[in-house]
Amino acid sequence: MKRCKLFGVKTVVSHMEEAVSYVRKNKERLKGKYVSFANVHTTVTAKEEKEFRKVQNEAALVMPDGKPLSFVMKKRGYEEAEQIAGPDFMKRMWEATAESQEESHYFYGAGEETIAALEEKLKAQYPNLKIAGMESPPYRELTEEEKEAAVQRINESGADYLWVGLGAPKQEYWMNEHKGKIHAVMFGVGAAFDFHAGTIKRAPKWMQKCYLEWFYRILQDPGRLWKRYAVTNAKFVLMVIGYGINGLRRKQ
Repeated sequence: MKRCKLFGVKTVVSHMEEAVSYVRKNKERLKGKYVSFANVHTTVTAKEEKEFRKVQNEAALVMPDGKPLSFVMKKRGYEEAEQIAGPDFMKRMWEATAESQEESHYFYGAGEETIAALEEKLKAQYPNLKIAGMESPPYRELTEEEKEAAVQRINESGADYLWVGLGAPKQEYWMNEHKGKIHAVMFGVGAAFDFHAGTIKRAPKWMQKCYLEWFYRILQDPGRLWKRYAVTNAKFVLMVIGYGINGLRRKQ
């Protein structure tokens, strides 16, 4: 797949249907590797932190989860670049594999309430979807024994796809740490667990199209998210202005 180096991170230039098709066709080759979904927050973090940038660039694929990223990519001349949001990709993968008994899914992350609600909704909406397992890890640092046990459970389930909902950048570091140890294709999708479970509402489509999904998230959890979005959004705008949209091709 074509890549665009966006502020130091090699980001996929594609669209939703092509991305879903690519992952499914290359499932066996991608097993043991991970897919990241980059937004403004993770892009700014990768630009500022060498270690996280390395983690992102070691991913098999980095999808442009945030609409501002696909906007900048288009301005750089990649007209075919589209937003591939984690929650939407997740749903399309379920739809594409809903009747397949050769592709199974494992869910690792979020809280117990979210996992329970997600399982209920999946079974109602996709009754034939092959679910290999679902678990909510403790909200603390796991011991080495617990980490090994989790890897063993996931691998013994025979899952093809592992959805990781630990939040960024924790989930990216987790996937990088388990690269080659876990036999499934890993996807770091953060709050997508909550969106699909219904425990957190996602922004309306019109807000997503108007680049306002971040504002909707702040309204839902201002105490935790206002600083993250206010700071990283401002930095992202300054990064774009600093390089100049038309000059991004020459300066990374």
